[in-house]
Amino acid sequence: MAKRDGPLLAIGCEGSANKLGIGIISHDPSTGKTAVLANIRHTFVSPPGTGFLPKDTARHHRAYFVRLAKSALADAGVSDPSSQLCCVCYTKGPGMGAPLQSVAVAARTIALMWDLPLVGVNHCVGHIEMGREITGAGNPVVLYVSGGNTQVIAYAERRYRIFGETLDIAVGNCLDRFARTLEISNDPAPGYNIELLARNSSGRVLLDLPYAVKGMDCSFSGILSAAELLAAQMKEQEAKIARGEEVKEEDRFTPEDLCFSLQETVFAMLVEITERAMAHVGSNQVLIVGGVGCNERLQEMMGQMAKERGGSVYATDERFCIDNGIMIAHAGLLAYETGFRTPLEESTCTQRFRTDEVYVKWRD
Repeated sequence: MAKRDGPLLAIGCEGSANKLGIGIISHDPSTGKTAVLANIRHTFVSPPGTGFLPKDTARHHRAYFVRLAKSALADAGVSDPSSQLCCVCYTKGPGMGAPLQSVAVAARTIALMWDLPLVGVNHCVGHIEMGREITGAGNPVVLYVSGGNTQVIAYAERRYRIFGETLDIAVGNCLDRFARTLEISNDPAPGYNIELLARNSSGRVLLDLPYAVKGMDCSFSGILSAAELLAAQMKEQEAKIARGEEVKEEDRFTPEDLCFSLQETVFAMLVEITERAMAHVGSNQVLIVGGVGCNERLQEMMGQMAKERGGSVYATDERFCIDNGIMIAHAGLLAYETGFRTPLEESTCTQRFRTDEVYVKWRD
């Protein structure tokens, strides 16, 4: 079907974890300008002390997809998707299997219904391209930190090259699981609630936690285990005080102190490997993307490092840091404009899809 003249529009569908996002973006080839027309999101929130299971998260995405898609179309002023949109973009991976599948099926359905081509998008590349677009960062070293990924990335020869990454769990997963240990609320996000608790710490108590940087890579599982042991020790202190037993003042610490210590340790590790990557590639720009990138303390620490190197740090707010559909629409439309399409028979999804597997044809 022939498309209208003027800006190109795409719808993006994201559901790799517990956020379902639908976004509609506009690229104007004549001016090179990009406009966010709609960015709708709904989060599956599990009870305190629990994580989100794939089956429950997928059920949430299936339940909310249609109403979010209708809201996005209304916000964007799209009344005839078949003629106004160019393509349907969806998250191909990485992510959780069942949620990815639920959104991929929905994307295939609307693509067939509207007679539009599909574009499968790498979730990580979506974060990077949206971050570059919103902040205006030119060619930065990228720190990608989320619940499922921790990578230090730089662009070279049409691929986003991974210079360092986690050797076990992601930094966001480390924070989320520690929130479960302390039974912190998952609403709006466990990592955000840890940040709030850390801000309320006196800052005078920095508990001893492992510092696990190995070359350009990090490890977070041992830090989590050590933090969980300290949390058990803190609860024992509270029990002793409740029984009227004495606990020395200098030995006492609070949940706020635990959250502060955990943040300071893991963020220092991330700053170190990012600075090393900057020195290697000769860059003075850092772009922080992913859900953990919303953390103001991480932004502050990274900004201090960049300033000392005569550089600058770029980050976005929660509209674009946290998983969203608009980043999938943006990265998908960039690929679409280079001629990329995902045939229906290849419109699968995968839990493992590395950032450096994507050929970035739209960049020089």
